[in-house]
Amino acid sequence: MAMRIRVTFSKTEPMRFTSHLDLFRAWERTLRRASMPILFSQGYNPRPRMQLAAALPLGFTSSCEVIDIWLEDDAPQVSDMKSVLIQVQPPGIEIQDVIEIDPQDPPLQKRVRSAEYMVTLLDPMSQLSDRVANLLQKDTLQRERRGKTYDLRPLIEDLTLKPADGGKHQIFMRLFAQESKTGRPEEVLLALEIPPENTRVHRIKIIFTD
Repeated sequence: MAMRIRVTFSKTEPMRFTSHLDLFRAWERTLRRASMPILFSQGYNPRPRMQLAAALPLGFTSSCEVIDIWLEDDAPQVSDMKSVLIQVQPPGIEIQDVIEIDPQDPPLQKRVRSAEYMVTLLDPMSQLSDRVANLLQKDTLQRERRGKTYDLRPLIEDLTLKPADGGKHQIFMRLFAQESKTGRPEEVLLALEIPPENTRVHRIKIIFTD
């Protein structure tokens, strides 16, 4: 019987500009270097059976990424996997934990509810408190993405200006993150009239449904 493992890992600065697809490829290479017996999908174009909880936009870093990986039944003991994977992890991936889960559990993507981010402003910005307060007072916040208009406001669960850290202000965001209803940090920044390119966005938590 196939084994399903869940790996929690950080995506750090060396992989900040690694795409979603290239991250999968990095994981496949890592598993091969670790001699893990990867389970492949059936069909004309077999692919490694892996699922990331939520895509991380290009340029973001994270300390809470989660990936599910299916392995053949001759895989090593889960208790040994973390140390084996750490030995071959590429720059930019830092493995935190490895656990075994039920292969029949629902897909990770269907369990994601929200995500939390810490945004660091690289340049000084005036009237930040007023900008945040004014946005939170709005009942609707119409934005356009890919030619379609949507309301960003109900997707913002929390938005808090943090004290300056090392002279740089930070904004905490908790955004709804379900399929077709995903709050994007860059859209919140634009609504605050903050250029996203003048920030660093770090995902700090993915919140799952029970």
